[in-house]
Amino acid sequence: MKMTEVRCGYLPLVDCAPLVVAKELKFAAQEGLDLTLVKQPSWSALRDMLAFGQLDFAHMLSPMPVAMSLGLGGFACDIDVLMVLSVNGTIIGVSDALDREMQQTGWTNTFDDPLGSAEAIFSASSKRLRIGVPFPFSMHRMLLEAWLSQASGFAADRIEIVTVPPPKMADAVRGGTLDMFCVGEPWGSVAVQQSNATLILPGAKLWGFSPEKVLGVQRKWASEHPALCRAMIRAIYKAACWLDQPENTPLAVEILTRSQHLDLPDQAIDPALSGRFITKHGQRPKQTDQFMSFHKGSANFPWRRQAHWIADVLSRWHHLDETESRRIAQACFRSDIYREALTAFGEDVAQPPAHSEGKNPNATPLPSSQEQVIPAPDRFFNGAIFDFAGSNSPD
Repeated sequence: MKMTEVRCGYLPLVDCAPLVVAKELKFAAQEGLDLTLVKQPSWSALRDMLAFGQLDFAHMLSPMPVAMSLGLGGFACDIDVLMVLSVNGTIIGVSDALDREMQQTGWTNTFDDPLGSAEAIFSASSKRLRIGVPFPFSMHRMLLEAWLSQASGFAADRIEIVTVPPPKMADAVRGGTLDMFCVGEPWGSVAVQQSNATLILPGAKLWGFSPEKVLGVQRKWASEHPALCRAMIRAIYKAACWLDQPENTPLAVEILTRSQHLDLPDQAIDPALSGRFITKHGQRPKQTDQFMSFHKGSANFPWRRQAHWIADVLSRWHHLDETESRRIAQACFRSDIYREALTAFGEDVAQPPAHSEGKNPNATPLPSSQEQVIPAPDRFFNGAIFDFAGSNSPD
């Protein structure tokens, strides 16, 4: 088989695993791709590399392609989402000092109480809290602001959200620069190990099925290389299926620890894949379910309703025309290319529900013929429902 070289940028996070596994276990090679993974120091560096054509594909925060297509934050460029790489996978932590202040309010860290934790945060201290996120256009920031803004003690001047590259988050906490952070693993666990931070919530407790990372590509490049896009989708789809099989977790951890990928010890990487987190140094691990998914529940499908939700948040932040923002955002999520790639591959691709079940919080997922699952309406932290036949904002 003739091999075609393609370059894909990524940040050293556990949710880059589908790309790493696609390369290391030869799923990319099976599709005729000589996949080169290019590690990036920050999301802004990755954004610019993709925009200026130095990368073919990119591991991206789900709002980034929409923001770039809307001309927000740097060089404007039409970026398409070929598939979702991971659902959920972020984690929220606080400094040791803030943790002790929160405990003095009577709060207990159960690792699953968004509303109680938000109240404790603002009851603990009257000072302005400095909170680190990896990038301004990120699901981290979107969910963090939606969550904190509903606490009774919240006021806009009570928080300051700043951008900190994920590998620098632990240093910022240790140096006293940050009171809180929301970051992708393994950097929350690293902050516990290196800066005595306390993890208080997995991101899945804020939105049960949040599209976290996506596979981005320049629209122009995608139109010129449709076969390579389909091949990349198939390779990553195989890797995502492999990753969501529990028996493969030990090997996945071993692969990710290698120096050319994450270059971190296995105890920093294992929590995201096993769901077992040491939330504070010296304590016993806490188990959380569905911390991160790579494939189950049609996780890879680029749902345009998710793009719609992202567009609505960006429109509010930047005072954009909502209708036009939705149109541009929905055009970014290329469910058409995804379907073409996997239908030809012989896979049963998820279909959206024929009718909205958004009013029914107890709705169950709809099975497909090959044991995939069409997402049911899922919850935000405040009980609001996101469903895949409509789009409900958490506020």
